Amino acid sequence: MPQTTDGKDTLIRNARLIDGTGAPWFEADLRISGSRIAAIGAALPAEGAEIIEASGCYLAPGFIDAHCHDDLICLREPDRPEKVMQGVTTLVVGNCCFSLYPATTGSAEMLRLHFSGLAGEVRANEIFGSFDGYRHALEGPGVGLNLVSLVGHAAIRLAVLGYERRAATAQEIAAMQALLARQLAQGAAGLSLGLVYPPSAYADTNELNALAETVRAHGKLLTAHVRSYEAGLLQSIDEFIAILRASRAAGLLSHLQSAGKPNWGAIPKALDKLEAARAEGIDISFDMYPYPAGSSYMLQLLPPAALEGGIDALRERLRDPQKREALRVLVEEGDPDPHAAQSKIVLIGWHNVRISATANPALKPLEGKSMVDAARELGISAFELMVRCIEEDQGQTGIIMFQLDEADLRAAFTHRLHMVGSDGIPRPGTKPHPRAYGSFPRVAGRLTREQGWLSLEDAVRRMTAMPAQRFGLSARGILRPGMIADLTLFDETIMDKATFETPTEMPAGIRSVFVAGEAVVADGRSTFARPGRALT
Repeated sequence: MPQTTDGKDTLIRNARLIDGTGAPWFEADLRISGSRIAAIGAALPAEGAEIIEASGCYLAPGFIDAHCHDDLICLREPDRPEKVMQGVTTLVVGNCCFSLYPATTGSAEMLRLHFSGLAGEVRANEIFGSFDGYRHALEGPGVGLNLVSLVGHAAIRLAVLGYERRAATAQEIAAMQALLARQLAQGAAGLSLGLVYPPSAYADTNELNALAETVRAHGKLLTAHVRSYEAGLLQSIDEFIAILRASRAAGLLSHLQSAGKPNWGAIPKALDKLEAARAEGIDISFDMYPYPAGSSYMLQLLPPAALEGGIDALRERLRDPQKREALRVLVEEGDPDPHAAQSKIVLIGWHNVRISATANPALKPLEGKSMVDAARELGISAFELMVRCIEEDQGQTGIIMFQLDEADLRAAFTHRLHMVGSDGIPRPGTKPHPRAYGSFPRVAGRLTREQGWLSLEDAVRRMTAMPAQRFGLSARGILRPGMIADLTLFDETIMDKATFETPTEMPAGIRSVFVAGEAVVADGRSTFARPGRALT
């Protein structure tokens, strides 16, 4: 076992090293001493080391999940077995405007309810005033892997404007900039926008440009769930590029996709826009998960304006028959305004929406069922079922949406600017999207060995060196002496096993995983060690 358990080095012998750069694998030994890679080479001396025989296995840098929503689960279940068993050693959290900080006395309850919609009920003591508070809460009991945390734009806006659907004043923008600057100075990695999720969706160009300038001033990263992944995708990409152009901030476009059959085929044009921006000198790349279905909360089926004032205001409006009917028309028939966001239900239909998670035990039998099937069993319409979930589940119902085209997915996944993010939303005891349990073995196994989308070396690069560079992790992501020993050892059988029907099955083929030189997986089993930390 590694240095941290018995004082000895670890020598991984005769592995096929995939160094993270995209170069072909080569056979060599790798020695770990303490938290770092001590040496790489042929027939390294074994004196004073525990030996792992790795003939026929691949040794890569630890995989980095460039986009996930594990902020809350890492506080509650810090061992993170479903992630380490995928070979993941670092998580990027705080995405799509959702973070558990920063909160003021006046905004803490709003932020608690906002994050609860995505990840299930959040307790009051799981909301923090700053990044430092969140970091200390993570590192107190220890955590199994490393975290990189983005500041959620929603938390910043809630602290200053609440759920008001209007442009911020110059004074309010300055207050948001100051609050953001404090989090970045404490070590947060950047700012995440969620421009379909209220209240982030209510921000105008002046606000976004100012916050991007603050990000740039601190040398950090701006990420964006853009305003539309439907008919407005290309215009939404233009908006994000314009923000990066004006601020000169580095940018990461979150989970690039084109949703709904009428919009399929738009990804090549989207990629052309990103390449044109790069040619102009704009530093932009993107992440995406390896599945044709997405996942979110049920409130995303509503137009953003419906959330004005927050979840309680929405529930009150739904009790008014006229307002309820007006909302039904928008959801099921669409907005006649050609500039309005397209309705998800108009695009994909209720039958392509599956309930994945509920907070109310009375709604638990609905998990795993499509909205059509669940509504039929209850003798109500799908819209009425949505209203019931909003009322009885307080907006905390998770959904899976089958909405993407395989050809679009492949075009995005194989593009040079792409890196891998699971976009997983863990909710224990539910039926989540399988990407939370299978994304990285799916890429290294199914998409390489079976479907031939990528070479194994290129797949590893998109899960290691690329996200390490993007998030400023200079000591991780590549196998070199002196680098932090975040490592994943896997064999030829690597494969995801989680499906939409059985979404929590652990993958196959992961032999050993090290975080800072300590084994978190040994002989194919989690060790429940907690050597991780919040990276600043």
